[in-house]
Amino acid sequence: MGRRTIWTGLILLLLLHCIAAAKLVCYFTNWSQYRAGQAAFLPKDVDPFLCTHLIYAFADMKNHQLTTFDPKDVQFYKDLNSLKSKNPSLKILLAVGGWNFGTKKFTDMVARPETLQIFIQSVISFLRQYNFDGFDLDWEYPGSRDSPAIDKERFTALVENLHNAFIEESQKSGKNRLLLSAAVPAGRYHLDRGYEVQKISQALDFINLMTYDIHGTWERTTGHNSPLYRRQSEKGEAAEANVDFAVNYWLKKGAPSNKVILGMPTYGRSFTLSSLSDTGVGAPTSGAGIPGSFTKEGGFLAFYEVCTLTDATFHMIEEQKAPYAIQGNQWIGFDNVESFRAKVRYLKQKGLGGAMVWSIDMDDFKGTFCNQGPYPLIQTLKKELGISSSNESPTPTQTSKPTPGENTFCQDKGNGFYSNPQESNTFYSCIEKQTFKFFCLEGLVFKESCTCCDWP
Repeated sequence: MGRRTIWTGLILLLLLHCIAAAKLVCYFTNWSQYRAGQAAFLPKDVDPFLCTHLIYAFADMKNHQLTTFDPKDVQFYKDLNSLKSKNPSLKILLAVGGWNFGTKKFTDMVARPETLQIFIQSVISFLRQYNFDGFDLDWEYPGSRDSPAIDKERFTALVENLHNAFIEESQKSGKNRLLLSAAVPAGRYHLDRGYEVQKISQALDFINLMTYDIHGTWERTTGHNSPLYRRQSEKGEAAEANVDFAVNYWLKKGAPSNKVILGMPTYGRSFTLSSLSDTGVGAPTSGAGIPGSFTKEGGFLAFYEVCTLTDATFHMIEEQKAPYAIQGNQWIGFDNVESFRAKVRYLKQKGLGGAMVWSIDMDDFKGTFCNQGPYPLIQTLKKELGISSSNESPTPTQTSKPTPGENTFCQDKGNGFYSNPQESNTFYSCIEKQTFKFFCLEGLVFKESCTCCDWP
């Protein structure tokens, strides 16, 4: 009886961390390690209880096969996945792609069934070798940027084939199915040319909507990086350059709201003003803003660089729920705690699945720059989404004794969690052939894809 009681207690402890429905997806960039001084970000700087999902950006592709990109990747894979010993509910995915990756390798890979299968099998092998929980596709973008129009359908085939291969591998190996997500654009142009939304939505576990880089120094006037709403004066295409349009357009195209994860930037876009007499939204600019001391990219500043601006004046674009700063001839549109709270209120109203952060390393992760404590932006998301901390006690799921027929459920199964085909809001835990039955909290159903209770 003692041993069984220990196992039951362990199961309950694990379940306490997988009840929350909202996702907080954080990207980890493997180049942030090279920033100077206190801005250098390493796996040891990750709080294992901060985000529900961590996505490592980016892997590479060679000869149609998934491979590492940076010499330290393998060690970082191990370091990050070791965080799951502290938080067993943390899911860690590996991403391939990104803006600088371009489209050619993706286009060449999906062009033939043979190369597509080579890639898929390499993904499964690579993820299992390094203990990842899933895979994130960041193809920017099928059907655009020298990617041919046929890649729209081929991207769908890629997603569907990955999904089916993950199911088949899980059934054969007895391991939890690998998760599958994709980072997708906010704008109508790239969406229409590259995405069969209803089809890919069925195969993806969640959709990371990149609702940032909406304005930047590729334009000749100031505009916010990630405005929640349009300004009344904006018409035509300009009225579509905001988070609200992007969300509504993806939902209109058929994306399930609970699979859409709203992108939140922990950085801002900066401009050099043409004149100090015109400093508002839409003011003329002469080019990119001055590079930050740590990120060293023109027109781009991490949050910890914005919060330390001296002699800057800070303003709020009330119509867009978006802040900006002016320092001399520098104009910076960024996000802060207040704008993040507004976006969480919005995503709740829309019934979205949670928030995605690009990226974890650009928040004030040590609390040394902004005097707001470690991770002020992401901690705000965590609190507003209602995600429990490691030292909190969320309401536990109820448990009951299995019926006589249910007592035999685990006799031919390995240890793990299993859905109840008769009742979607209940599930079984199998431990050494013994059956334990649990109930999800009201309104939630059990999903084997995440071994958690989630919204239906």
